[in-house]
Amino acid sequence: MTQNSPIPVVVVGAAGKMGREVVKAVAAAPDMTLIGAVDRAPELVGQDVGEVVGCGPLEVPILDQLEATLAMAAQERQLGVMVDFTHPSSVYENARSAIAYGIRPAIGTTGLSEEQVRELAEFADKASTGCAIIPNFSIGMVLLQQAAVQASQYFDHVEIIELHHNQKADAPSGTALQTVQLMSGLGKTFNPAQVEEKELIPGARGSLAGDNINVHSIRLPGLIAHQEVIFGAPGQIYTLRHDTSDRACYMPGVLLTIRKLIDLKCLVYGLEKLL
Repeated sequence: MTQNSPIPVVVVGAAGKMGREVVKAVAAAPDMTLIGAVDRAPELVGQDVGEVVGCGPLEVPILDQLEATLAMAAQERQLGVMVDFTHPSSVYENARSAIAYGIRPAIGTTGLSEEQVRELAEFADKASTGCAIIPNFSIGMVLLQQAAVQASQYFDHVEIIELHHNQKADAPSGTALQTVQLMSGLGKTFNPAQVEEKELIPGARGSLAGDNINVHSIRLPGLIAHQEVIFGAPGQIYTLRHDTSDRACYMPGVLLTIRKLIDLKCLVYGLEKLL
């Protein structure tokens, strides 16, 4: 990228809750320019995305054709970034399409399978194109996960509770699964059995993830995104908790990821890899 050239950005899922915040953040960033907005809501197609999200006219219409938007973005003097906050059922194909056009995907949608992540990593590597899969763009969550990894060295019992709004499609959350992955691999198995447990209702004890960690998912209106990692030992409880009260908290991480992607030639997973 040439010096002082703004980063072209396409936002997919632009009219969604997270997409609206991304549009506003990108429009306000002096080193970025919003060149495309994609959303499937038929009543919004053709409307100025700035007017839709409430930040004033941006002269960028909402389109419902991703391929056409990526083809247009590929004609820019500088190849840019596609930020995707859509749905687990579509994000994989969206990311492959972006990489095929030389556009770097920043994926905030969770729910990709391990196989899909591996395939995207291989595809990005062959194309020498950066790709970022970020289960959680909050810097506060990264700090929680780092604290959880440290605590895992000293506690043998731990459970995770993740709480999200009831419009979230996947469970457990990608953030919870990433937290388990970061805590695993320490050469220990958590939660050694103290009694022979019997679930009177299947799933009452949550789901077992890596290294025998129980994960519980709650979905309720009124929630945004929250996570607790609870460690227990004789005579003490150590709780790490992160609460989201406004989706604007994710925007510093989104903008950081966009800027870092410009120089990447492969896939990275997790915001901590970019800090």
